[in-house]
Amino acid sequence: MSIPQSLLEQSIQINIQQALQEDIGDGDITALLTPEQEQATATIITREDMVLAGQPWVNALIRAYDSNVQITWLKQEGELVAANEAFLKLAGSARSLLTVERPALNFVQTLSAVATKTANYVKQLDGLHTKLLDTRKTLPGLRIAQKYAVAVGGGQNHRLGLFDAFLIKENHIMAAGGIAQAISKAHDIAPGKPVEVEVETWDELNQALEAGADIVMLDNFSQQQMIDAVKHVSGRCKLEASGNITIENLREVATTGVDYISMGVLTKDVRAVDLSMRFNA
Repeated sequence: MSIPQSLLEQSIQINIQQALQEDIGDGDITALLTPEQEQATATIITREDMVLAGQPWVNALIRAYDSNVQITWLKQEGELVAANEAFLKLAGSARSLLTVERPALNFVQTLSAVATKTANYVKQLDGLHTKLLDTRKTLPGLRIAQKYAVAVGGGQNHRLGLFDAFLIKENHIMAAGGIAQAISKAHDIAPGKPVEVEVETWDELNQALEAGADIVMLDNFSQQQMIDAVKHVSGRCKLEASGNITIENLREVATTGVDYISMGVLTKDVRAVDLSMRFNA
């Protein structure tokens, strides 16, 4: 799935307003140490290799705070930036540059971390048809931002939330009275929306197939079970692998022939990239 442009733009505005409010409040008192009319230029570098992500957030945040600040990107979104390499230059009011520094870098360091990790995982799938998916295990308030970064890193988005696709799990199945009943009701509730079912056994896989699931998630299936499932399904639905998958066994799982592998680690276990902004003399 891809993020609708309207939803992306809405999320960016919500994110930047929250970021400015939480950091600035009723004013940046430290920036007042700088003369009001002083102009400055600044360069932002990364201290480590990264895949750049977050430009739309930085652009929107700086323009919202001070539209007179000049923004010059030295690298493009999705491009690899080497350690100690500059990727952004800013010019304008010294006070404004000091104020927007942290909220702007917070977006870049977080989203670039997601994009970089995703790119490293996607490399493991070179030459295979299996696609890497994210999950809903995202930082509160940054769902769309992180899923955007996954796409920048070469991954694909699973459902964006609870509104754009069905993912029927054990508790849903129990509440609906069975797999077939759950799938049938899903088709009635929202015709045309993708219907995915998580299964833990071979019998559940067959039930999902017979009921017309679009995607079946193989939860914690063994390597051989996944190989057998791919042969058994033979293209009648898409297959997604999930559970106990790491970067070390990612390619091995993909060689089973599953269509997708979903991994929460892409968004929930990220370490921010180390960035630095310096005023130019």
